[in-house]
Amino acid sequence: MARGGGWQVIAVLLVCTAIRVRSDASDHKYKIGDAVPLYANKVGPFHNPSETYRYFDLPFCSPGDVKDKSEALGEVLNGDRLVSAPYKLDFLVDKESEVICKKRLSVKEVAEFRSAVAKDYYFQMYYDDLPIWGFLGKVDKEGKTDPSEYKYYLFKHLHFEIFYNKDCVIEINARTDPNALVDLTEDKEVDAEFMYSAKWKETNIAFEKRMEKYSHSSSLPRHLEIHWFSIINSCVTVLLLTGFLATILMRVLKNDFVKYAHDEEAADDQEETGWKYIHGDVFRFPKYKSLFAAALGSGNQLFTLATFIFLLALVGVFYPYNRGALFTALVVIYALTSGIAGYTAASFYCQLEGTNWVRNLLLTGGLFCGPLFSPFASLTLLPLLTMLLQLFHLVPLW
Repeated sequence: MARGGGWQVIAVLLVCTAIRVRSDASDHKYKIGDAVPLYANKVGPFHNPSETYRYFDLPFCSPGDVKDKSEALGEVLNGDRLVSAPYKLDFLVDKESEVICKKRLSVKEVAEFRSAVAKDYYFQMYYDDLPIWGFLGKVDKEGKTDPSEYKYYLFKHLHFEIFYNKDCVIEINARTDPNALVDLTEDKEVDAEFMYSAKWKETNIAFEKRMEKYSHSSSLPRHLEIHWFSIINSCVTVLLLTGFLATILMRVLKNDFVKYAHDEEAADDQEETGWKYIHGDVFRFPKYKSLFAAALGSGNQLFTLATFIFLLALVGVFYPYNRGALFTALVVIYALTSGIAGYTAASFYCQLEGTNWVRNLLLTGGLFCGPLFSPFASLTLLPLLTMLLQLFHLVPLW
């Protein structure tokens, strides 16, 4: 009954997790003039995606009432810090050179922006759950060999091109005006007038297909074909090698059995060789049976966790604008599959005639969970799993 109940819990979890929870209470349907949610997420160097900062850590023009968006557990673990953006992009309302603010950048602020531009900083925003990316500025290196001669410019005009279908937002692109620049080369105060514009265009793309642009960006048909061919090739290779090894072992064991069956007395007098050395090991308990049982339980739990994560990824649960879904699924499934680890470990521990089962359960719970949530492991294991899923094209690269 315990095993059946555990699988029922996992089945309920799979159904609940597979439901695509939107990050906003809106049904993504708007009328003319309605405010569409726009959140600024983070900034960071393009060549080091793991290094990110809050959007307003740089001295941008901030609205008077900066509001932090309430975030789920997965978004927090993913490093998302959504705040209200200074741009106002109402539904079907075009804007031309709308001024956000006029600001005099101090020497310190100029140095901060110049350092960000030199490191190819990008920004990330979300408009109606659609991701937006763009660079903060550019470095003019044309005709210059000495880095001290480079020119650093900050983009001050951002143009949004938004596509809609009836009452839904389908796509948004952000580009900068190459002629609207702020020179950051020298350490001196400069005046900057930050502006933006918006242009709405109609499209025939259905709302249900608006994310295909992001989810298929790294899964072109050619890549997908190579991906599945590699997996099938690896599986066939493993099966062939396993079959060859099993055939060899069965032939050796069969010859030994036939030999000992024909001459049992001679076999008793002969010195034990080869595989017969280990015939008594099956009757001996391991030295650290509590640790052995805990490792078996944790391994069984991790295998189940990995299986469900890959299944959810294959069915498309981790779509791009479901922010933090991967980390939420990791935490929730790990918690709910803890019963598998406890049952497996306790079962093996009792078979090994263990008596202190309480200590064994505590050891099972902390064997993987303790190191995982240490500061070092949190910074290494979670990005490693994300990289692994990205390698198999199961989650978006952004």
